[in-house]
Amino acid sequence: QLQLVESGGGLVQPGGSLRLSCAASKFSLDYYAIGWFRQAPGKEREGVSCISSSGGSTNYADSVKGRFTISRDNAKNTVYLQMNSLKPEDTAVYYCAAGFTLRNHCSGVSFGSWGQGTQVTVSS
Repeated sequence: QLQLVESGGGLVQPGGSLRLSCAASKFSLDYYAIGWFRQAPGKEREGVSCISSSGGSTNYADSVKGRFTISRDNAKNTVYLQMNSLKPEDTAVYYCAAGFTLRNHCSGVSFGSWGQGTQVTVSS
């Protein structure tokens, strides 16, 4: 089974930056779209960003557009989420998830493999 491990979370001041990583083991990510999701205390999980299997297609939640950038390095079997201009409302546990797809976009992908999450706290 595909295993995903997130890293890179932490405490950062408003306006700061973090880069999250999602590393896969046991299987190649070549045919997986990868999504980043987050869940804040007392709130439902929400989608943040997604990248297609080739990296040619990406999408973002309106709340993070222009501040977050998703990318992937298939040679390293890793997907990244660069988060800039962080705000207190970005505080959440961030999860990455993988969905097998033969299409080069994220639409309709079912994310069946999830990581354990990494905490991001934005506070002064």
